[in-house]
Amino acid sequence: MKNKDITIFDLLIETHKSLERQGPGSPEMTLRALSFVENLNENSRIADLGCGTGGQTMVLAQNTAGHITGVDMVPDFIDIFNNNAKRNHLEGRIAGIVGSAESLPFGKEELDLVWSEGMIDGIGFEKGLAYWNGFIKRDGYVVVTCPSWLTSQCPSAVEKFWVEAGSGLDTIEYNISVMSKAGYRFIAAFTLPENCWTENYFIPRAAAEKSLAEKYNGNQTVKAYIAQDKYEVELYTKFKQYYGYVFYIGKKM
Repeated sequence: MKNKDITIFDLLIETHKSLERQGPGSPEMTLRALSFVENLNENSRIADLGCGTGGQTMVLAQNTAGHITGVDMVPDFIDIFNNNAKRNHLEGRIAGIVGSAESLPFGKEELDLVWSEGMIDGIGFEKGLAYWNGFIKRDGYVVVTCPSWLTSQCPSAVEKFWVEAGSGLDTIEYNISVMSKAGYRFIAAFTLPENCWTENYFIPRAAAEKSLAEKYNGNQTVKAYIAQDKYEVELYTKFKQYYGYVFYIGKKM
């Protein structure tokens, strides 16, 4: 693309396709969440929605049986996802497809587990859980991470940032109640530790953005994009005690 024509979305993709993870998280936390899920076997069907390049999906595949379908709307991510599956010799059990988490290609009650890290807030916690419920078998599971308030205090700067990003934060207690209303029995919830944000996401992202700044030297769109991401880091550093990503695990009733 021409330097002058680059968009924020282009930069978002270019930054994140080089990263192992497209948001806060870790293999350890993925495995901790997976430990609450029972009765998976070689016949199980799993969907990882908003899978990105598949960092967490590879962890799931290496620690479960059955078949996993990764779904993401970004073709570049899916290309890398499928290459990662081949590199890990998992292509027989993992397939990435381009698609939307709001228009899934699965049959009614086809899935034993719906997994989604760092994406559900973009479509709405309640909306996502309610829609995905129809694709999950009875006694199947949904496991998601969602940014949430960790205290009763809600700093306005944090709230403004997430609303402008097209999301929003609710308390853990409220999200648990939403999960119950959407047809799931609440199993567990836990907050991602700080290193999931810093070491596993912010630091690798900053390195990728340094390369972007060199590649598109002087481009004002690139400067604005990087500045906004730096502000996100500053915001988290200042207010991390008030909010964070939370894993929610539910079982369909």
